[in-house]
Amino acid sequence: MAAARGRFPDPRSRTVAVLLTALVAFGPVSTDLYLPSLPAMVDAFGTSVSRAQLTLSMFMAGFAVGMLIYGPLADRFGRRPVLLGGILVYVAASIACLVADGIDALIAARFFQAVGACCGPVIGRAVVRDVHDRAQAARMLSTMASAMALAPAIAPIVGGWMFTLFGWRANFVLLTLFGVAVLVATWRLLGETNRHKDPGALRPARVIGTFGLLLRNRTFLGYTLVVSFGFAGLFSFISGSSFVIIDVLGLPPQYFGFAFMAVVVGYIIGAFSGGRLSGRVGIDRLLALGTALAVVAGGAAAVLSWLGLQSLATLIPFISVYFFATAWIIPLGTAGAMGPFPRIAGAVSSLLGFIQMTIGATAGYLVGALHDGTTHSLTTIMAVMGVASALAYWGLVRPAAAASADGSADASATGSGPTEPSGPR
Repeated sequence: MAAARGRFPDPRSRTVAVLLTALVAFGPVSTDLYLPSLPAMVDAFGTSVSRAQLTLSMFMAGFAVGMLIYGPLADRFGRRPVLLGGILVYVAASIACLVADGIDALIAARFFQAVGACCGPVIGRAVVRDVHDRAQAARMLSTMASAMALAPAIAPIVGGWMFTLFGWRANFVLLTLFGVAVLVATWRLLGETNRHKDPGALRPARVIGTFGLLLRNRTFLGYTLVVSFGFAGLFSFISGSSFVIIDVLGLPPQYFGFAFMAVVVGYIIGAFSGGRLSGRVGIDRLLALGTALAVVAGGAAAVLSWLGLQSLATLIPFISVYFFATAWIIPLGTAGAMGPFPRIAGAVSSLLGFIQMTIGATAGYLVGALHDGTTHSLTTIMAVMGVASALAYWGLVRPAAAASADGSADASATGSGPTEPSGPR
């Protein structure tokens, strides 16, 4: 380990923090860059809105599958080799997206692109947990989220102009180059941070047992559902935004990114303030406020939509507030879910990500399937996801925290405590 540390920067350094932010940004960059070209791809491939939207939903499905793979692999073999392998898969699949000659081929390539891309957030979060305690991890994840928000702020603008000037395939050229750049940076900058490699992490019985223990743990399940429903509301907008803003509200594709940036500004402010406030106010209080904001913002957008008030002015401000709320919900809820399990951080990150992406993909699919040429499906599903996130907080997180504080429940019997599965370390 000493030699390895000498070769690479300190994993707590700003240099590695920037790299981890780029790794976590694999998902947003890979979805947001080509959003402005989605409506045109319907015509280019002679397909439907719902089928074109599957290039997003199947990306989330691939993310969900990959989430289950990378955590146990990283716990068994270490973070670095598994991460490098995943990025190689991403680069290869990005090239397949670039040369796809039909919508079915593109959907399939997007699935495998996501399988590669999800190594970034799974292992990036595990690295953060490897080198930071729970409170420090919450601040670090919030700081990374505020920096990462630059990706969805800039990517649609770049993607819109790339599409206007060169066509939709140009965006996949950029994604391929992005993958190559991150691969080189990871090879040169990130050393191994897993000091507790688990030889039994890939045993089916152990994997199932670990996942089963986590699903019975009310603390993990509560935080995970808060994060997952909050993310699903956010992804509902990402999934339907280009069709709603370009087709329904009539904004030209090259200007779509600026409308999207107005929404992302809310996320940037939320992530920046969440990182500053979490240490003083506490994770749980900020989650309570964040879920309440999501309910109010999503509900207001849905009510205005069903009243027939459909315009950028009645949509973007409320979605921006919703994004502000999710910038508290996602990183702080993630820290809450992962905090009690430092020795199985990879498995925890995997299961959390699987649930998050599965719920997000389902919400995104429903936005496309129910799209009726209005803003109804988009805003309604966002509102429902906000309510679900709040219910998960008040129904699971708060009772589990109260039981833990009172010492009234045995962790192994109720699943409300921070017990980790036993096994070889």
